[in-house]
Amino acid sequence: MARECSVAAALAVVGEQWSLLILREVFLGVRRFDGIMETTGVSRTILTSRLRSLVAAGVLERIDYHEAGSRTRQEYRLTPAGRELQPVLTALMQWGDRYLVSPAGPPLTVFHADCGATVRATLRCEQGHVLPDTGHTLNVRHNR
Repeated sequence: MARECSVAAALAVVGEQWSLLILREVFLGVRRFDGIMETTGVSRTILTSRLRSLVAAGVLERIDYHEAGSRTRQEYRLTPAGRELQPVLTALMQWGDRYLVSPAGPPLTVFHADCGATVRATLRCEQGHVLPDTGHTLNVRHNR
């Protein structure tokens, strides 16, 4: 019998390549359909489907906007649930920068706007202890 798992449930929402790339773009400030399509290279059909799924899952919300001389269109913004995915994307980027980066180096760096320091995803317990990325100091408790 398959294990009941929050990872599997989360992957059902964001575990597909295009969904993560769409979220990357929205985090980077690209919120309009054509812009997301251009920066990801995703097809119109797949983008429409993934945006619909992310909205239905409560990760993105559709907001109307209107430019002079044009019809009303929608842009996509992160919900609170969507914003909480930032550490996930940062951790994936960090891993890719470490193990898959080209000789030219990482294509972008995330930094703290206030102090300019590079941002890193870290494991931290509720008591504030920073944990090693190895998982060696972690234990699990089955709640069901």
